[in-house]
Amino acid sequence: MILFNTILIGLKEIWTHKFRSILTMLGIVLGVASLVSMAAIVKGMENGMKEALIAMGGLDKVLIEQQKVPVHQNHMRDMSPGRTLKDVHALMQSAPLLKVVSPEMGMDRVVVARGAKTYRPSEVVGVWKAVLEMNLYELQHGRFFTELDEENAHSVCVIGTGVRDELFGSPQEAGREIVPIGEEIRINDQPFTIVGMFKHYESEMDRKVREEGLKDPTQQQVGGPSRQRGWGRKNWNAFWRKNNTIYMPLNSMWVRFRAATGTNNVPDPTLTDIDIKVASMEVLGPALQQARNVLMVTHHGIEDFNFRTQENQIEDINKRIKNARLSGGIIAGLSLLVGGIGIMNIMLASINERIREIGICKAIGATGLSIFLQILIESVVISFLGALMGLAASKGLIFFLSEISPTQNTPILQGQVMLIAVLFSTAVGVVAGLFPAIKAARLSPISALRYG
Repeated sequence: MILFNTILIGLKEIWTHKFRSILTMLGIVLGVASLVSMAAIVKGMENGMKEALIAMGGLDKVLIEQQKVPVHQNHMRDMSPGRTLKDVHALMQSAPLLKVVSPEMGMDRVVVARGAKTYRPSEVVGVWKAVLEMNLYELQHGRFFTELDEENAHSVCVIGTGVRDELFGSPQEAGREIVPIGEEIRINDQPFTIVGMFKHYESEMDRKVREEGLKDPTQQQVGGPSRQRGWGRKNWNAFWRKNNTIYMPLNSMWVRFRAATGTNNVPDPTLTDIDIKVASMEVLGPALQQARNVLMVTHHGIEDFNFRTQENQIEDINKRIKNARLSGGIIAGLSLLVGGIGIMNIMLASINERIREIGICKAIGATGLSIFLQILIESVVISFLGALMGLAASKGLIFFLSEISPTQNTPILQGQVMLIAVLFSTAVGVVAGLFPAIKAARLSPISALRYG
């Protein structure tokens, strides 16, 4: 009951000096809001990056990259064969720990046209059927390439929904599903027939926005696709890239676009990419060693290749997230520290105003402990109310930041971080109130009554 009365006295004191109390809380409000908002934004970034990483093939995908010949092998640089189908066949035959091997042959500066419409997709690549499992693609309409298409270099292709939207119109514009199977497009003036179309890929946030638009027709956009959200160029978005990709048989790419690009009238057999998937993450190390041994044979002992694993990207993501959390935590901590100093300053000023009151309380029997608790509880109440206001402000801050600088990933408010912010700000209030509370508890009633 005494504690309850003390809290009431503290609240009345805060209410009596409302403007001063709000200014005192401001540092705590800003500290809590920045801490919770930063954590929510970083969590959204982390989820988005990992979601995109999985969308581009999963954690068991490894890219065999071309690299410069090591310095100690520089004298053999002209013998470097690059990545070729010879490597692919050797890996398939001699590396049993690899589950999938997918070659890709692409080209730059591609223009796709249909009638008067022209368009530059994210990539146009010659592939094998293994690419479906490698990059986690699913056909929604039509078919993929057959062995006959590959063998005879047929002019057929499979497109993403983004390519469909650009060349044939989007379903939102037409008011119906558009399936351009059997239609002809021109890729760098070469005619190709569309035989398949992938399903539409989107982030979790885009899916929610789309579903909300379907529920509320007034929110649907008319006259084109929705605005791209995110920092940087479109093709940094994994889902946009998947939707704006065109695949053709690898042999078709080589015969129709790459056979005449070599030097000295020799067709260029090199591949753009070789992607592999290991049987399981538990055997990643041995699988990469197997692949390295095979490639060292096919490359005549020249180490002109390197492995880039998704684990490396996960480590990079975790490192960036850790740095973002550290910098955000430091900023929020400094704000809370400033708020704590403000609370201490105001409590000291409050004690100077109430010296005679404290002296009267002591003269009629109040103990030093009760005075100590009253001042300390006032400090804690101020910091606690500031923390609650900071939680409310964090939601508004996240909304404001999303409007002025929208990200691809929805910020995620975390209950754990909110609890930590409240507890930490309360602890700041305790620490900030200790010195004023001790000073008030040690006041001599006689000296206090003589004050003023």
